[in-house]
Amino acid sequence: MARFGLVLSGCGVFDGSEIQEAVACMHAIDTRGDSYACLAPDRELDTIDHLTQTPTGERRSVLVEAARIARGEITSLSRVSGSDYDAIVLPGGFGAAKNLCTFAVDGPDCTVDEDVARVLREAHDAGRPIGFACIAPAVAAAVFGKALHPRLTIGTDAGTAAGLEKLGAVHENRDPTGVVIDEANRIVSTPCYMSAQRVSEVFEGCDRMVEAIKGMLA
Repeated sequence: MARFGLVLSGCGVFDGSEIQEAVACMHAIDTRGDSYACLAPDRELDTIDHLTQTPTGERRSVLVEAARIARGEITSLSRVSGSDYDAIVLPGGFGAAKNLCTFAVDGPDCTVDEDVARVLREAHDAGRPIGFACIAPAVAAAVFGKALHPRLTIGTDAGTAAGLEKLGAVHENRDPTGVVIDEANRIVSTPCYMSAQRVSEVFEGCDRMVEAIKGMLA
């Protein structure tokens, strides 16, 4: 049985982890008889009213908000190593580009949360496969782009793809349920709601991503 580290960035598509993507990853892992541990950085986020899609002016804890998705069972990234898990998966949601890194604001000049970058590098150095969904490949590009030039997909959005390539990644277009499998770097990515129009497409894409990761663990 493989143990996955699931890195969350809050709760909700506009300021945290996309909930349906997070659940789709959990479902894909669980239905294969594997387990997951939810993780998140312990830092603050700017919140968005998801009804009006406008800032609230309130700041909340990424870790506390992500605990909503994790049903309270979550650990701060500061307390773990990437090598503690057989694989790492990052769902998308705007929080991946705001709270895990600053790609949403700074584009190719973005920085990455220190614990996020450390855990991902530890996982890679230990040979663990890593999965990135939706906009989360921006984190992969920011951490690994210049050194590894990973092959990634965020779907077909040309502007976002160009930003990833400026960070050193190689972007490949995929449909909503497609995956890019970078065997050399042991990285898998899928577009999810960067282009998906239906939740069934999100579940299919996450399932294919986890299946590819499992293939790397065989």
